[in-house]
Amino acid sequence: MTAPVAHSAGGVARLAARASLEEVDARVCECRACPRLVSWREQVAREKRASYADETYWGRPIPGWGSTEPGILIVGLAPAAHGGNRTGRVFTGDRSGDWLFASLYRVGLANQPTSTHLDDGLELRGTRIVAAVRCAPPQNKPTTEERDTCAPWIDREVSLLLPGLRAVVCLGSFGWVAAFRSLAAAGLPTPRPRPRFGHGVEVPLGDLTVLGCFHPSQQNTFTGRLTQPMLDAVLGRAAELASL
Repeated sequence: MTAPVAHSAGGVARLAARASLEEVDARVCECRACPRLVSWREQVAREKRASYADETYWGRPIPGWGSTEPGILIVGLAPAAHGGNRTGRVFTGDRSGDWLFASLYRVGLANQPTSTHLDDGLELRGTRIVAAVRCAPPQNKPTTEERDTCAPWIDREVSLLLPGLRAVVCLGSFGWVAAFRSLAAAGLPTPRPRPRFGHGVEVPLGDLTVLGCFHPSQQNTFTGRLTQPMLDAVLGRAAELASL
């Protein structure tokens, strides 16, 4: 059966409400609620990067993936235009993902250190990865309206996963804000004002701990702002908190 399509913010909210995790994943993939993002993701998929000219781009929103009963949730910003928007899996096939999956492998949360395409055999251990905004945005910068329109998808996903979560790793300040918003929407008491984002910052919320981590973007990894040991330390701490 074809998943229903959201064409507006109200449509996203209606389709996300009370959906199962499987339904969230299916409905996300059909979402057309943000005209600018729909236009951009499909333009990129048509025009392609020269090095991927022979590939068929996904060109749609990206669902969360990994464990369906995770102890760890990793929250990123949005799919990369020629990464997740090409491969259909967030962080797969881009430089940020090269860093992230290598680190997950080193700390025992992934079965291999690389991720290039959907059928490459990658599996995560007790971990799920989501993007706060599910479509690739121009210049990797979603608008506030696009963020808020997309929010019901991650809100519903977090509410479904919350009972088993022990660690939420936020990649960058955008993921940090999105995670706290979704945790609050799920009914978890969160501090006000919201704690300030920083690499290695930990905020305990009962049985759950929110951890800040610099995003493994080239801007951070090429400049040394984020190193492999720094990334391993945060993800290793998440594994410790989740007893994985």
